[in-house]
Amino acid sequence: MGEALWFASRACGLLALVLLTGTFVLGLLTSGRQATVAWPRFTIAALHRNLSLLALVFLAVHITTAIVDGYVALDWVDVVVPFVSDYQPFWIGLGAVAVDVLLAVVVTSLLRTRVPPRVWRALHWTAYACWPIAVAHGFGMGDADLWWVWALNGLCVVAVLAGLVWRAQRTHPDTRARVEAR
Repeated sequence: MGEALWFASRACGLLALVLLTGTFVLGLLTSGRQATVAWPRFTIAALHRNLSLLALVFLAVHITTAIVDGYVALDWVDVVVPFVSDYQPFWIGLGAVAVDVLLAVVVTSLLRTRVPPRVWRALHWTAYACWPIAVAHGFGMGDADLWWVWALNGLCVVAVLAGLVWRAQRTHPDTRARVEAR
């Protein structure tokens, strides 16, 4: 059973990274107000939300199977308190930081209508930190010696970098009008 849990944990961790990458890129498209006839803004926003929820499911399975597996001594506190794990405290700690940031983003998103927009936006922007921390966690945990894991991580990095470049070059007419009015 232990080997199956180990493989499930690694597979779900990698799948969570792919889904978080898609969520990140879709978030960039949403914030850049990207839309087409085939993909209106509400569709992109809904896909962003649903992908993030699916990523949370796979992240939960990744964490649960890593703890239940018992191959290494991980405890539930290691998931949320950074750098206290007895096993690879730095790399597990990065995973805990990523989880904490992701939880803050999720909670504030669920409370979006009850949180001031500036507070929500500021906390939601922490997702920009969550993703690279999660990537570093994955690389540091040791599965990065497999060529296909490197390739998968590389594709995720390329996708996010392309999304960031696209977003940096994007200015919506409303934004331009506000800047010019100042």
